[in-house]
Amino acid sequence: MEAINIQIPSLSENIRIVESFIDNARDKYNFNDDIYGNIMIAVTESVNNAIVHGNKSDKSKNVTLSLSLQENEVKFTIQDEGTGFQFDDLPDPTAPENLEKPSGRGIFLMKNLCDEVKFEDEGKKVELSFYLS
Repeated sequence: MEAINIQIPSLSENIRIVESFIDNARDKYNFNDDIYGNIMIAVTESVNNAIVHGNKSDKSKNVTLSLSLQENEVKFTIQDEGTGFQFDDLPDPTAPENLEKPSGRGIFLMKNLCDEVKFEDEGKKVELSFYLS
């Protein structure tokens, strides 16, 4: 199993580093366009959540992003240094009372774009899995 890690300070402009990381992975592992698009949206959304919600945009705290590749699956792990959150108790973004809210769609999006989403360490760590077959 191959693994690559990067660590970025919690600044929103560092999302471009994450985009480059994903582009490099696409070139190296030949992801198809559908998977690449899903990975780009889900991983950048997750890293952004880690920066803004997890680390409260505190640039002294880092977000760690790692990629691991198995035979037919690529897994991205995003970890922040925040306090975690109640990931099993989130409001439904598709409910009428939540449609106008500016936030609350990120995890819903991730769950729809990934083959598997797993939260660990009280929500400070999320694993996004994509099947390559």
